[in-house]
Formats: sequence, structure tokens, C-alpha cells
Amino acid sequence: MTEDHVTGHDGPAYPSATDGEAAPEFTPSASFTVDDDGRRDIGLCFVGDSFTVGFGDPKALGWVGRVVSRTHHPDVEITAYNLGVRGQDSGDVMARWRAECMPRWVGRGERRLVVAVGANDLGQGLTTARSRLNLANILDDASAKGIATFVVGLTPSLDPELNARIGVLAQAQADVCSRRGVTYVDCYRPLVAHEQWAADLAAGDGVHPGQAGYGLIAWLVLHAGWNAWMQLG
Repeated sequence: MTEDHVTGHDGPAYPSATDGEAAPEFTPSASFTVDDDGRRDIGLCFVGDSFTVGFGDPKALGWVGRVVSRTHHPDVEITAYNLGVRGQDSGDVMARWRAECMPRWVGRGERRLVVAVGANDLGQGLTTARSRLNLANILDDASAKGIATFVVGLTPSLDPELNARIGVLAQAQADVCSRRGVTYVDCYRPLVAHEQWAADLAAGDGVHPGQAGYGLIAWLVLHAGWNAWMQLG
């Protein structure tokens, strides 16, 4: 399945299915093999934009580095790749994730994909319908290939008008994930009125957070079912 049918601009969406047929079930958690020594070997790829890269963090960790540094298990080996690219929208990420992730999964017993897109969709004029379709295509394609997916949502800005649009897109992303049984981390609602988040944006370029802000995103990710999705017990 490669499309997410949308009714209107922001209306309800339904997974594609042939008329009269039920929508197929999704498999958001990839199967994995265990090495002879009893260890799991995970290839963990993060795809997204400048927020995924961690732009603006003086420690150069971003939320990705903080999450990976706190993801440990004695019987698990994790090879993590940050594949964020500044300025890219969901369509750009959709077009490149396979080419960049597949070589990094070669030889790994387990393939996992974390998607964080949409911040640039609003500035580049993508409709909510197009944005949710791009995300749906990424998740559907990954599911068909047995790749486990996890989605980190949009963060608020300092602009109330822009935040209203971010909120709509964040809800659309959450809906796409819910229909597929994919974990979605809501970063918008917890941070939109968070004083430390706002102060961190104001101290930087007004768009990207600094050390404190990326720490907040990492906290949300780690407390939104991360270990359960990674099957770390």
C-alpha cells in the first residue's frame, strides 16, 4: 500500500484498500535474529531535517544523540545513523530514505527506522494532505519491507499563528501513525506552553532549540514507549 486517501484538505483519512476489501494489517515491529552469542544486532536509522541533525545544540548531540546515549541493554548492539538533512521536507525524506538506509542495514539482524519530518512542509507550501501522504508512504513502504518504524512529531515555534498550523499537521501525523499502529511522539502539546522550551528558542535563532530544548525532546521520546518499541524490556 502506497497511498493514504484523504477527504478534503484536513478531513479524515483512511488507509488505501480495494473497494469491498478491508485495509491490510500493518507490522510496525520488525522481526529480528539473535546472534550465536545471544546478542541482537540493531541498525537504527534516523531520517528527518535540521531538528534531527540537532542544529543549534552547542553540544552537537541534539535529541538523537541524547536518546541513543540512553539506549542500552547488555544483550543488544546498536549501530545508529543520523541521516537528517537541513531544509528538507517530508517529500525529500520520502524520496531518499531507502537509498540511504538500506546500505546501513546490510548485515544487521534487525532494521529500525525513526522518522521526524514536517517542520519544513509548512514553509514550503505543502498541504496537510500531501504531508500526511508522504509520511504514510514512508511508513507503508517500511512496513512492507519488515522495517520497524517510530515517528517523532513536530515541535512548536514562538509564533502563535504558525503554531496553529503546526498543531493541525501534528494531529494529522498522529492520525496517520494511529491507523498503522506506529508509535507517535507528541512533541507539540507538551512544549507549546513550556517556558523552558520558549526561552531556549528565544535564546537561539528563534526556530531551533539549544541544549535544554533538545533535552526536552529526548525526554519525550524516551518516555513515549521508546524502550518498548526497541524491545529492550
